[in-house]
Amino acid sequence: MKAICDGNDLAEAVGKAIKAVGTRTTNPVLENIKIDAAPGTLTLTATDNELTIETSIVADVSDEGSILVPGKLFGDFTRKLTGERIELDFASGKLSLRYGDSSSEFSCASVDDYPDLPSVTDAQSFGITRKNLKDLIAKVAFSVCQDDARPILKGVLLEIEESGVTAVALDGYRLAKCVKPISAPTALMQAVVPGRCMNEIMRMLDDSDDEIKVYIQRNWLKIDLGHTVLTSVLLSGDFVPYRNIIRTAFETVVTVPCEQFSDSLERAMLLSRDDKSNPVRFDITERMLRITSGSGMGNLDEKLPVITVGPDLVIAFNAKYFTELLRVCGTDSITVKFNSPADPCVVEPAGGQEEFLYLILPVRIG
Repeated sequence: MKAICDGNDLAEAVGKAIKAVGTRTTNPVLENIKIDAAPGTLTLTATDNELTIETSIVADVSDEGSILVPGKLFGDFTRKLTGERIELDFASGKLSLRYGDSSSEFSCASVDDYPDLPSVTDAQSFGITRKNLKDLIAKVAFSVCQDDARPILKGVLLEIEESGVTAVALDGYRLAKCVKPISAPTALMQAVVPGRCMNEIMRMLDDSDDEIKVYIQRNWLKIDLGHTVLTSVLLSGDFVPYRNIIRTAFETVVTVPCEQFSDSLERAMLLSRDDKSNPVRFDITERMLRITSGSGMGNLDEKLPVITVGPDLVIAFNAKYFTELLRVCGTDSITVKFNSPADPCVVEPAGGQEEFLYLILPVRIG
């Protein structure tokens, strides 16, 4: 294999592919990045058997071929060569890089040992803008379960319908749901995508209105971003029937400004950091939300102006679950709906917009 490419292009491509390199794997070959040289193109591929990333760059290829380079080392090295034109030359199990008057050499593994990549050819699909897909993932993926006891909850449920896609994630203490418009779905379908894979997809997306295609085929989801293609395994099993969890009738409804609410909760968490449950107490009245928390480190007592419809209420929550949703909700005010100190609350954007919804379980207070 012989090729010449731009150092910036190579470093960017390696930086993308490295996200799928196996780090905790029993198969050492997955710690490598595969480089395929074809006329005019270098394609870099990495996989951990859950997420696969393929990305291509323009190159002057004089000798086609495929090699495996050590992923982390190659990634760290190419980041330092971004201003150079780089010549790649593979021979006798070694990859030589020549740049300016200098050169380096890397030992390579056998391409024959690399696993076959997933083939997503006969798939259903739908279109969605990059901006909407990025926002969809951001609003729910942080709520996936981190516990191996229920593997299906480590994923994000995607429900594809005629005009929109609904994403849902939950971990037993909270639930996040978001809906975005889509175009040209070829079928109504469902898929559960690992949360880690969803987060890597989100990091590859920008905030443009360019439409991309999402493909779903049995055990795989594929997203084509042009020069980069991401393929994720799908989780098997039945997702929680989440609609049965979300109540539709509430007694107390509070509208609260997001920025002030978030700042107050962040301060409360600072004073309760020695308690992992981050408990904060809400005393809700007609025009005021009183937030209190305390620990051996100190106490907090703050009052926020709110608009309340319904009876007064005293309830407590893990502050972390509110601060995390407030970072991604993207709205000036939220509406929080309650029934009793023992029932979960529902959080929605104020003003009737129904793009997202969060459900949070309370904690007991003495």
